[in-house]
Parts: sequence; structure tokens; C-alpha cells
Amino acid sequence: MNSTRTKIKFIVCFLTICAVVFGGLELVTVNVNAAVTNAAVGKTTVTTKKTVVATPSPSADPGYALGTLPDNKVYNDFVVGPGKIEIDLNPGESRTIELTIANRLGTEKTFSLTEEDFTGSNDVNNPVVLLGDDRGPYSLKDLIHVPGSSVVVPHAQKAFIPVTISIPANAQPGGLYGSVIVSVSTKQASNESPENASIATNPLVTRLATLFFVRVTGDAKEEGSLTKFQLAGGKTFLLNNQPISFDMIFQNTGDVFLVPQGQISVNNMLGSSVGAITVDPWFALPQSLRFREVSWAPPFLFGRYTAHAVIRRGYGSTTDEMDLVFWVIPWKIILAIFIGLILIILGLRWIITHFKFVGKKGPSQSDSR
Repeated sequence: MNSTRTKIKFIVCFLTICAVVFGGLELVTVNVNAAVTNAAVGKTTVTTKKTVVATPSPSADPGYALGTLPDNKVYNDFVVGPGKIEIDLNPGESRTIELTIANRLGTEKTFSLTEEDFTGSNDVNNPVVLLGDDRGPYSLKDLIHVPGSSVVVPHAQKAFIPVTISIPANAQPGGLYGSVIVSVSTKQASNESPENASIATNPLVTRLATLFFVRVTGDAKEEGSLTKFQLAGGKTFLLNNQPISFDMIFQNTGDVFLVPQGQISVNNMLGSSVGAITVDPWFALPQSLRFREVSWAPPFLFGRYTAHAVIRRGYGSTTDEMDLVFWVIPWKIILAIFIGLILIILGLRWIITHFKFVGKKGPSQSDSR
């Protein structure tokens, strides 16, 4: 029995040494009592139990990269870009776009990432409506994938976030509209007045969005038109030569977003051109109105003018044309002319009342004799 026990201890020691040498950080313990009991019945069974010692693992890939900003100044803001992305995708196709978050808040911040649908509206003052948890009529949010729900960005650094758009193979042609919302919580500036010194300030949540305009290729309804063209406020008379603003409203009645653009030309009453204004592209969401204001810094204007707008609808070669007639009567010039006329009249009157004009007499009849 003692010989058997000695053999078992030798085996245990040998296994322990092998486990330490070849098993790394795994420790092996042996149930000696069970081995002795089994030895009594003619069996030698060694039971091992592994105890793993945890070691620090390398940090997991967060799914995004960081870069350094050109300077480390504190601007008390953060920047998300780009603000708008337009993509054409085929059914079953995916594409990854890089979204950036620049932290200029002065301290390390955790930014939350959420996906939301958005839609257009018939309120020209609110062309884009974020829908929160609601699903839009042209929903995209379930097709947007970001690497995580939050991003940690140190001050003066920029995070590069890969955003993947995946279109199902059975997707119908048309437009899909969603966004990635980047939000961060910051403390409001405290009021240091004695009466408010003890009042805790609530955190301020700032949200910025990148809008995704995705068009699934195929036949879709493209339809829209320019519905209004006027001077700002509906004016027809202007009393100065300050920058002139033209207001336009484009109505999209189709199923995909449109990007109208064009030009406005201005002619005087003789038909000569006095200016040409480029109307840069702007987007109009399906089933909505989109307002656009175009500013023009004109040369000196006086009299009657005609503005002619030519706007391409954003599909094919179809254009809309509208005319606008307006007058420019600079009040300073009118006032100066009016004052000048009054001074001239008063001057002539003063001269007439203070001077006597005597005509030259001709020779009398007596002198002629």
C-alpha cells in the first residue's frame, strides 16, 4: 500500500510539473484520496481539476478609429460631418460611409449614436422632421448599421465611424430616408449669483444629425414643380439698393427626393440685363414643400425691373419658368431730389422778391426828330 501511495505521489508530482511547464498558467490539483481508494480495487485513476488564472486581455477593437485635430483649443462644441449624404444603391447592395465626430468640448466625452427616420412636411419653415422612435413612410433606420451605441472621444480628437447601409434584395425602387443622431450631455453654465449658488444645474443634451438620402435604383415616380416666385415678403416696391431676396417654393409630389436648381436673370425696363443669380441645388423630400431664399447684391437700380427664374426640377430636362416685376425707388435719392427742387423754388422766389428787373428803353420819338 505504501509503495502504491509513493507511486501515485510520484505521478502527481510529474503531472503537476508537466502542467506548469506545458500548460502555461493552468494549475492542476489531484484528488489523492480518490486515487488511493481506486488503487485498493486494482485501478489507478487520476482526476484533475483545472483552475485558470485570468490574465489581462488586449482591449477589444471599438469599431472606429481616432485621429488628432489640427489644434487643441476649446471651442465648447463638437462637429459632426458630413451633414448630408446622397447614395444610389441597387437592391441587395451595401455601402459603408465614414461619419466623423470632432470633440472640441475641452474634455473626454461619450457620444451616443442612434438611428432615426425623417420625413418632409408642408411647413416651409420646418422642411425636415425627425421622427424619433416612429417609423417614417420611407423608412431607412433599420437598414443603417453603426459599430456601437456610443463612442468615446478625447478632447481635440476626431472619431471616424463606419456607417453601413444595406438594402434588401427585395427592396422596391424609390427613396429611403434616415439619419444617424449624435448626442452628448454637457453641464449648463452655473449661475454664480449668491441666491442661485446652491441650485444644481440640469445637464444639457445637444443633438446633431447626418441625413442619409438613399435612392434604390429602378423606376420611381419623379414629379415636382416650382409653385411660387416672389420678392421676400411679397413686396413689389423697394426703396433702397440693399441686397434683394427672392423667395421660391418647390413642391415635390413624387416618391423620391428631388434636387432642383437653376438661375434668375434680371432685366431693366429697356430689356438690358443687369444681373444673373445662380440658384444652387437644394433638396425637396417626397410629398412636401421646400422653401428657398436667394440673395442678390445688385448694382445701382432705379426704375422698373423684371426677374425671370428658370428652375430645373431635378429629373430629365424639365424646367419651370416664372417672371416677377418689381420697382426700385431709392428713397435717399428721391428725398435729395425733392429737397433740391424745394431749394431751387425758394431761391427763385427770393431772387424775384429782392431784385427788380428793369428793361432797357428804346429811343423816344422826340429824340428821333
